[in-house]
Amino acid sequence: MTRKSLKSKTPVHPKRSLNERIAELTPRRQEIIRPVIENPREFVLLSVRDAAKRLGTDPATMVRIVQKMGFESYRSFQNYLHDLSITNATALDGMRGSTRNDASTPGYLHDCLDQCFKNLIRLRNSLDLNKITQLAKRIHTADHIYIIGGDFATSIVQYLEYSLLLLGLPVVTASTTGRTAHLTRNAEKNDLVIAISFRRGLRLTVEGVQRAHRKGAYCVGITDTYLSPIAQYSDEFLLASIESASLIDSYIAPVALINMIIVACANYDRRATLRLLAEVAEEQKHGFRWYEI
Repeated sequence: MTRKSLKSKTPVHPKRSLNERIAELTPRRQEIIRPVIENPREFVLLSVRDAAKRLGTDPATMVRIVQKMGFESYRSFQNYLHDLSITNATALDGMRGSTRNDASTPGYLHDCLDQCFKNLIRLRNSLDLNKITQLAKRIHTADHIYIIGGDFATSIVQYLEYSLLLLGLPVVTASTTGRTAHLTRNAEKNDLVIAISFRRGLRLTVEGVQRAHRKGAYCVGITDTYLSPIAQYSDEFLLASIESASLIDSYIAPVALINMIIVACANYDRRATLRLLAEVAEEQKHGFRWYEI
């Protein structure tokens, strides 16, 4: 997904924040629409008539407000609210997400597994495999590969780093504020930065990708929504849903996406990879790290 395509996918112009759009409204209309922006989950499924009734206004005024904010229609505004509700989701929202009538642990586990499958299916149906192939080329031709991401994304960052190191690639990671700042401050034109963060975006990751982009590095974001600042500040981005029916986000789809990137990198120069893995195989068979059976 490129910067150019971002404009066509998200209804609000990426160079102007939603707060700037709201500021253009009259004070009265700002008061009407603000509860919707602050609680998007409560309004995303409401028709324009029901939303207007709940806000104490009329449908025509609601339509005029959303059009003034830059949306083509109320339906496009609802689509935006859907993405906004994902972006602002919390652990509490996830825990409340299950709608089962039977309050049993196996039932909640079933919901959790179903959501994991849905995330994988969404990834399979939406992912552009040519993008993964091109990213593998960028990874192989970059002078340095910087992978940044913290909090829950730290495990994914480390997993991708370890796999790229296995392929002999020049990769460095950062998962803390200070290390991310220093790493991205040294980024240069021929470097590649992969920024991984979901929902609203972790501050250290967002500011890191902004800094690296200013330095001229090519930035690739991995996130879960078009509204993510990671998507807005990257040169291109890949989406993988982390929606869950519990307090913990589901990282099944992001891990599957990372696996695809690793496979693409391994097969970019297949002969070189096989030569390298021949050496690795000897260590895996006879190395001191492994327990003897």
